[in-house]
Amino acid sequence: MELEAIPGVGAKTAAALRELDDPVATVESGDVAAIARAPGVNEARAARIARGAIRRRHGDDGRVLATDRAREVYREAIDLLRERTVTGYAAKRLETFYPSASASRIGEAQSFVESAVERDPDPAVREALAGVEPLTDPPTVRVRDRCLATADAETLARAESAVPELSVETVEDARDVSELARSYATVIVLDEAFAGLDVEGDVHVRPNALDEPAETVPERLLAFFAANRERLEAAAAVHGAAGLSRAADLDRLRDALARLDDDGTVVGDEELERLTAAVDDLDAAVSTAESVADDRLREAIRERDVTIEGTDFLSLVEQGARVDSLLDRELADEYDEAIDRAREHLADALRLEPEEAELADRVFGGDPSFPVEHDESAVSRLRTELSAARDRRAARLKAELASDLGDLREPVEELVRDALELDVELAVARFARDFDCVMPEVVAPDSSDSGFRIEGGRSPLLDVGFEDVEPIDYAVSGATLLSGVNSGGKTSTLDLVALVVVLAQMGMPVPAESATVERFEEVHYYAKSQGTLDAGAFEATLRDFGDLVEGADGRLVLVDELESITEPGASAKIIAGILEALDEQDATGVFVSHLAREIRDAADFEVAVDGIEAAGLVDGELRVNRSPRKGHLARSTPELIVEKLAGDRDTDFYGDLLEKF
Repeated sequence: MELEAIPGVGAKTAAALRELDDPVATVESGDVAAIARAPGVNEARAARIARGAIRRRHGDDGRVLATDRAREVYREAIDLLRERTVTGYAAKRLETFYPSASASRIGEAQSFVESAVERDPDPAVREALAGVEPLTDPPTVRVRDRCLATADAETLARAESAVPELSVETVEDARDVSELARSYATVIVLDEAFAGLDVEGDVHVRPNALDEPAETVPERLLAFFAANRERLEAAAAVHGAAGLSRAADLDRLRDALARLDDDGTVVGDEELERLTAAVDDLDAAVSTAESVADDRLREAIRERDVTIEGTDFLSLVEQGARVDSLLDRELADEYDEAIDRAREHLADALRLEPEEAELADRVFGGDPSFPVEHDESAVSRLRTELSAARDRRAARLKAELASDLGDLREPVEELVRDALELDVELAVARFARDFDCVMPEVVAPDSSDSGFRIEGGRSPLLDVGFEDVEPIDYAVSGATLLSGVNSGGKTSTLDLVALVVVLAQMGMPVPAESATVERFEEVHYYAKSQGTLDAGAFEATLRDFGDLVEGADGRLVLVDELESITEPGASAKIIAGILEALDEQDATGVFVSHLAREIRDAADFEVAVDGIEAAGLVDGELRVNRSPRKGHLARSTPELIVEKLAGDRDTDFYGDLLEKF
């Protein structure tokens, strides 16, 4: 598949997507988090790309939502679902669901939803989900104790691209490699020609090193796990709480993470901790060892019976007099003992191994002096050896840990993805439970069940608690007028119809006891106009309806009080003409109007009229049967008031008025 063939993906976005490991498979998977890992692609953009890929896969080139109000209903539906998510990922992922006219896409979405509604939205699972986020790629880690070496320019360029974490050095012979070994703890030579190389230092000839990044630069993998520790632990908690099948061995994952610090270094190894502390504490330990030797010499001088009084001798020494010959002649044994104590202290303080202690012995032992002085070159040599041992130990431990984590890399991707997808499923499940939803039947346009049928439908879009919403039964096939009293629920009925149709064609459950919906090619919903339109706006509106009735097969048209755009007499004729055109093309339409009688009289076919009937006025309030009554022209609010007055008062005036309705 060509990435540019996906709707909404241009050359720049396609170039970014190609930075992914498997761009085509990633995009087609609909995994918003994986798509968002492409450079410059955020989750919102990733959701649009995934939606475009879905459309292309199903050959779904149409746009069901044909008007602003239809698109508003879709946004309201999505918001109801998004409100029930925990993670930002799930909120974006839900936007890959859209009203489709493609039977295959609707079926695909329904399969996902039918499984999702079986989920139990356990509060413990939702709590665990709060810590789950898509995995992130950490910045490149610069490793300075190791380098790659090659004599080949092409290999050098490939190494610099494949392993940006390491320096890549040019070498010509063994001498160059030996020089590098004095500057780096480890040198990895990439050329087969250097096989059998024998130089001092930690040098490895590995021609396949670029193909084994986990071994060559384990820091890359460790940085990934360190950066994503909390997300992985949260995902593991979700799997445990939800009882999901596990893509990764959670005990093994937790054990590996316990050996990894937040900065990507290995923890829990006593030898590495010893070497690290020895390097860090070396200068302080040398200084303390000098003090130990000096204290021993002071004690010896004070106690020694020499020709010069001990206190006078000490005074001379502290004033800087030459003492090497005096120490050598008078205090040779005591000086040697002081040096031994300094060496012992240094070895004990740094917890040195025997071979390391031999290097430490050279730190003290030059010409006798007081105060005792250390050999800086010996300290430097000891520091170099300890640092190299530390770095080699750390590199080996990193390689071992990276090896343990290497085959967990893909499973943890799946572990987190499954946890995030679970949040999507739980949001759908909560939506279905909160609004007593049922899976609708979506039928083909040429089915005998064309139009829509809703039983026990309740709209969650009303400004009342859902439990207080009265259920509605309504079914329409063809062009229909919906009449009824003011505030009787005509607009909310249109909203319910639009919501049920939009959700059904998204593949989602609908808030009803049962529902059958034709798979509409387009949904045109026109909200009530705010007042009479001027001539220009009126003409534009008529143009919209002219375009609407051209080829209106397979469309659902919902119109709320179109008569408000102009004078009632003209409105009735215009609406009658629109209904005639829709009827000729077997479109489904519901027009809410207070001019049902006038429209019916103006139309040249028998217009179906449904009515939301008011039972009457009780204490000044309407009592309404919210379900439209088929084939019934509902009485208006003024008629009901006149009827009430005619019954309450013994006068012919109200009776005569009532006869005029």
